[in-house]
Amino acid sequence: MKNKKKLETPTGERPLRKPQRGKRKKPKFRRQESWRYKRVKENWRKPRGIDSKMRKKVKGWPRSPEAGYRSPKEIRGLHPSGYEEIRVQRVDDLSKIDPQRQAIRVASTVGAKKRVEISARAEERRIHILNPRREKELEEFKEEEMEKEEELKEEGKS
Repeated sequence: MKNKKKLETPTGERPLRKPQRGKRKKPKFRRQESWRYKRVKENWRKPRGIDSKMRKKVKGWPRSPEAGYRSPKEIRGLHPSGYEEIRVQRVDDLSKIDPQRQAIRVASTVGAKKRVEISARAEERRIHILNPRREKELEEFKEEEMEKEEELKEEGKS
């Protein structure tokens, strides 16, 4: 038996990296006969026919998903960057994040104002954001907020 290498880094500072070799060997699993008929989509379905060549694993027919194609336990389910992906909706959610192992994805339902707060707090704690907004958009949002505040002050004075 081969010795399994630990995929952890000795310092623990950088996240785990997915081996590229494993990605290349995995074929694209296609539904049986999807290349022959337009009405049959490519989405994977298990071949079940009694004479099915794919089910019998006949040479020359496309491969079926098997346990051997699975990725190592240490990296399974990780984002390609090597971080564990955590969904964030509130600023308070950032307190539970470990910046060494985890990265955040801001939920799509979060508005611009709260997103700015979350990204600012994440920057302070050096947490990696997987779906950051462009700085240009953030600057525009901040400028609009400043203008609104100035208008409110002017209305309050008059």
